[in-house]
Amino acid sequence: MLIEGVTYEINWRGFKKGTSVFFPCLDSDRAKAQLMVVTERLRVKVLTKEVIEEGIRGLRVWRM
Repeated sequence: MLIEGVTYEINWRGFKKGTSVFFPCLDSDRAKAQLMVVTERLRVKVLTKEVIEEGIRGLRVWRM
């Protein structure tokens, strides 16, 4: 999965429900759109929220 030029390899099927991952990004709308393409194709339900963690802006994504 490519978000803002950075390649992430996430094992979505092995990603347990209720756990989360943080993706640093500047354009959260675009990053969310790129993320949703992958999760919808895999039929994985996620919840996303734009956050700032330790001074870094990005998306927090929870597996539902």
